Amino acid sequence: MPILAIRHITTYYYKKPVAFGEHRMMLHPRDDGDQKVLERELVITPEPSQLSWTRDSHGNHVATAHFADQASELRFESKFHLDHAPAGFRGADIADFAWIYPFAYLAEDRPGLARNIAPLFPHASVDRWAATFLRADGSADTYRLLVDMTQTIKRAFEHRARHEKGTQHPALTLKLASGSCRDVAVLMIEALRSLGIAARFVSGYLHLADDDDDGLTGGNTHAWVQVYVPGLGWVDFDPSSGTVGNQNLVRVAVVHDPRHAIPLHGTWIGRASDHLAMKVAVKVTLAAP
Repeated sequence: MPILAIRHITTYYYKKPVAFGEHRMMLHPRDDGDQKVLERELVITPEPSQLSWTRDSHGNHVATAHFADQASELRFESKFHLDHAPAGFRGADIADFAWIYPFAYLAEDRPGLARNIAPLFPHASVDRWAATFLRADGSADTYRLLVDMTQTIKRAFEHRARHEKGTQHPALTLKLASGSCRDVAVLMIEALRSLGIAARFVSGYLHLADDDDDGLTGGNTHAWVQVYVPGLGWVDFDPSSGTVGNQNLVRVAVVHDPRHAIPLHGTWIGRASDHLAMKVAVKVTLAAP
């Protein structure tokens, strides 16, 4: 199994020293069956007066920092080595009762999936778009439904970087036929939920396999979708690239609401004009044996 090395640096710049409030970080990759953190290092400058680690209700790692010192620059650098096991998606592995959509989740699974089935942004246009992946009688091959929706978004939607906070409403993404990785992930999630299929938002890192190892370039923060497939559990689908399975994807946070997966946010005390810039650099590479 490949070992991935991840380096993620976020730096905030200010005109003059300012005070900092609480900062919450979701930068630590998850410990799932197909990925395991081997080494971790988090360096924050200035050094926080208090740093605590917890797990949220989804099992995501969350770090919280408090600061006593003022500074004109605030820097977060996280480094991880991760054992990553690529896994695909085969229709033959789907439980027999779920080969054909529509299907009903098992009674013991439904309570835990409820939040991932209820739409967050219901809209008739998204419902109609989701229905285009079904036959005239409302049925579909479950494997083809999931793969076709993933690949249709890749083929028919323009991927563009969008630096505004949050995500577009999925109806707007559908109307524009464009959006960021976050936006198209939310569209796919809402479309699947409108069909009664459990889907959740994933944020993390993308490993670009042909990266040049020189410099802090290559690899990205990324967002995609997980779908709960009977017989397999949670399966990764990346509508931005049209790929299925966890190949080159490193999960950091899984949530039912994308607003709960912000990598880093916090407060500072000063004038609005004191803030100059924020810079983010990410590097994901294969680690040396």
